[in-house]
Amino acid sequence: MRFTKLPGTTIEATITTGAADRQLTPLFSCGGLVLSQVCQLTGLEGYTIQNWMQRKFLSSPIKKKYTRHQLCRIFNINLLKDTFTLEQAVTLLGHINGNLDDTGDDIIDDSQLYAYLVDCLAVQNCSDCLDLSRVGETVRAVTADYHNLHRSAEIRLRLVLEIMLTTCQAQQIQHRALEMFGRLDSM
Repeated sequence: MRFTKLPGTTIEATITTGAADRQLTPLFSCGGLVLSQVCQLTGLEGYTIQNWMQRKFLSSPIKKKYTRHQLCRIFNINLLKDTFTLEQAVTLLGHINGNLDDTGDDIIDDSQLYAYLVDCLAVQNCSDCLDLSRVGETVRAVTADYHNLHRSAEIRLRLVLEIMLTTCQAQQIQHRALEMFGRLDSM
């Protein structure tokens, strides 16, 4: 399997089951991350992340340190914003996590959502193309351990993951089209 970047990040990693946890756990061994580290891991400018906080897309850091939950929220938004408008990306995440700057109404932690996404990509063998006919089956298999008292929460989570996986596919197709377009100049 070839190396690629984790979705929504600048982190080079082999996409395998558990890759998100293996890459993120060491980052938080000494506590949270400062803004410059978050910027380095996401490729985003600091003012973008601060704007997202002001717009209540994520909670403010505690003592200027971002948590794993906040970092994964940023990864998720960063991934989605290339396919959707920022408002659509935030609305999508709001379908499973309600008010985005309040974790009390979340049906899943953003770090677990992100781990599920990476695991789905691993199952689908993301090095080339996702098999869109199997996305639902993959999501159900990867999220089999997720249980919520409300069946609608499980259904919403799985649909959001299917949308996020399709977003990854859209980005792969766009990247491939741009590479092909670039070859025209050499002809």
